[in-house]
Amino acid sequence: MPSHPHAWPADRWNTRPVKARVLAVARTLTSATRVLDVLALLNPDGIARYFTVNPGSAFADRALDDYLRGLPGFTLLDWEEAVRHRFDLAVACAVHSSMHRLDARLVVLPHGAGYNRLVTESTGDTVSAAGLSRNELTHRGRVFVDVLGLSHPEQLDRLRVSCPEALDVARVVGDPCFDRMLRSRRSRDAYRAALGAVDGRRLVVVDSTWSEYSLFGRHPDLPQRLVRRLPADEYTVAVVLHPNIWSRHDPAALLDDARRMGLRLIPPHQGWQAALVAADVMIGDHGSVSVYGAALEHPTMVVATGAAELDPRSPGYAFGQAAPVLDPGGDLAAQLERALARDPSDQADLTDLTDITDRSLAHRGESARLLRPLLYSFLDGLDEPAGEPVLPPYPKPVPDHGDSDGPTAYDVEGTSDATEVSLRRYPVPRHDHSPRGFHALTDDHPDDALRYTAEVLARTEPHAERPAVDWLADTTRELPGLAVAVAALGPALHLLRLHGGLLLEARAERGFGRPDPRLDPLLLGSAVACWLADGGDPAGLPEHGLTVRTGRHRTRVSFTTGP
Repeated sequence: MPSHPHAWPADRWNTRPVKARVLAVARTLTSATRVLDVLALLNPDGIARYFTVNPGSAFADRALDDYLRGLPGFTLLDWEEAVRHRFDLAVACAVHSSMHRLDARLVVLPHGAGYNRLVTESTGDTVSAAGLSRNELTHRGRVFVDVLGLSHPEQLDRLRVSCPEALDVARVVGDPCFDRMLRSRRSRDAYRAALGAVDGRRLVVVDSTWSEYSLFGRHPDLPQRLVRRLPADEYTVAVVLHPNIWSRHDPAALLDDARRMGLRLIPPHQGWQAALVAADVMIGDHGSVSVYGAALEHPTMVVATGAAELDPRSPGYAFGQAAPVLDPGGDLAAQLERALARDPSDQADLTDLTDITDRSLAHRGESARLLRPLLYSFLDGLDEPAGEPVLPPYPKPVPDHGDSDGPTAYDVEGTSDATEVSLRRYPVPRHDHSPRGFHALTDDHPDDALRYTAEVLARTEPHAERPAVDWLADTTRELPGLAVAVAALGPALHLLRLHGGLLLEARAERGFGRPDPRLDPLLLGSAVACWLADGGDPAGLPEHGLTVRTGRHRTRVSFTTGP
């Protein structure tokens, strides 16, 4: 520790008195966001909060500095400045031996579901998981960490082998990140709506840790194949990539085609926890996100086990070996349907993963109660607030859609029976136009060749410059091969022109006790086109209407003939 710490500036400029100074220490974006979970337990009144980046990680980049500079209520210090000052408390969710230079009581916690990964390049240790290595926890033979937080007593057994002198500072405190997810379950519906999991859609969350052994390292095209092969009205797919992937690559560019087809790309700094809470099924690897998903009791499959980079004694290793395996080259829809069809009352298929996740996450729901008094014990000028400590729920996710609001072209398959049409729509990649059934696309779809072979075309902007009647007449004149052209008039009201010239106004009906319906004009046009192809009489639509079915969701549509 520095022998002559620099004095802080006079508090003359503070509106509220500063009674304690707390330093958050990050090495990567992952560890930075996890520190914020912990500091949410501290009442910021009376606390001056600072952030610094402990240098040396291969994954610390400018994006990390930009993120930290944007955090309200924190002052960003460079490392050399941070070690010249004295703090009441420092909190880190990744440890390095250079942190011995800090003049503060240091609390270290995991930045994942426990300590599992071997990172020899950083630790210089080939047998101990990162976070439990003597090379990280000691300086000149002395443990410099004041508290080493563990998420489960299992980690004490491995610490007893890797660095027994740290046992005196080890505390089993649970996992505040997972507890925030548990706290956030009341917001599941809002999270699902933000990710498009509405109208009967199931949410598939694809997650990948970093390295060549990860899902994204081995199967980078899996997110795109999922959005291409899963019916768009029955599934929505979100992908969560470890921040270390973002620091070395450009996922937005790598997944650009998939995003155009509807993939929700979760930003690295926030949103993945909400996506996990919202999920119906998980596809992942040996990373912590998959472990958390399984701990939330979602059906979880893996495509990479990461055995080569995990401590073989860790629960993370056991998880990768025991989790059900998804065949990325097989029938993805069928595998997901089997996973989702499990009987909730039959826990046989959960037993192995439950046993393993129980070995990663102890004291569930109790980390706030365990951590808050520990943190305040280092803040001599502040009393711990009264009342039960509570971790706040996570905010709604804001996925990155790129330059598109969703797919603009679909392959459509369908069948009709009397007045009900069942449809499955699959987004069309930019360079693959081989249809399963027929093509339906929006008017702003950029591919002219596809435009002239489509059977359904829809204008999706209700407040367009040209009146809907005029646009429909011009469009069907330009494209005589269309079966149906549709112009949106509102969220659930559309104008159709059928082949032959019949104009129909269509409205989705609201069922009793149901919210106001939404009806995609392209879905409506596809349903009518399918119904006509199966011999439906357009003259009967105003009298009988249609029910449009996509998976488990049905929408009743009534029609009115134009003047």
